[in-house]
Amino acid sequence: MNTWASYALQDFIPFTADIYFRLLERMGESFWPLHLLTLMLGAAAVLLALKNRGRLACLLIAPVWAFVGFAFFIQRYAELNWAGSYMGYVFFAQALLLLLIAFTCVGLDNLPRKKPAAVIGTAIAFAGLVGMPFIAPFTGGSWFQAEVFGIHGDPTAIVTLGLALIMLRGWGLWLITIIPALWLLISGLTLSVLDAPGTIVLFIVLAIGLIGLIWKSVERKFV
Repeated sequence: MNTWASYALQDFIPFTADIYFRLLERMGESFWPLHLLTLMLGAAAVLLALKNRGRLACLLIAPVWAFVGFAFFIQRYAELNWAGSYMGYVFFAQALLLLLIAFTCVGLDNLPRKKPAAVIGTAIAFAGLVGMPFIAPFTGGSWFQAEVFGIHGDPTAIVTLGLALIMLRGWGLWLITIIPALWLLISGLTLSVLDAPGTIVLFIVLAIGLIGLIWKSVERKFV
């Protein structure tokens, strides 16, 4: 017990900030201009979700989760942290869950998209698509370090969290938000240890997402 108490969070992060940002940069360099396609897929998914086309939105983003799980986590992040490969498989699981929702329609919401939870979800998705890529260049990093939906883990999780609040309900909503929320927590803690700029953004998004999640769960009881 005393042995575990002697560990600090930084003891579980086996890399420095410079190494981590170089990883982001390698992703950007390796897959540019795929960023443009993944951003268009994300924007299309948001539009479809707002138009009650949740099945198509899930079908669009499921392959994105599988790609990030393999290219970002298993091929690259795992070189820095042995847990990276496991997180890659978790991203594969999220892709399968999205396909499950798409093919069964279970958990899809048909409420008007002007409800507060859907508005919160739209704002979160917009932040992931448009806001996240600008954090790196605005804080002194290169454009290749910019985190983009469908290429890097953080914006992919953020956009999916927002989409879930727009188009899902009940247990389907909770099922699809667990993995994005878990990754945002892990990534936020990691970046806080690295003293990386933009860390607070992940915690803010996670907090707002949880508020939206609870709000929507309560909202359904009065419909």
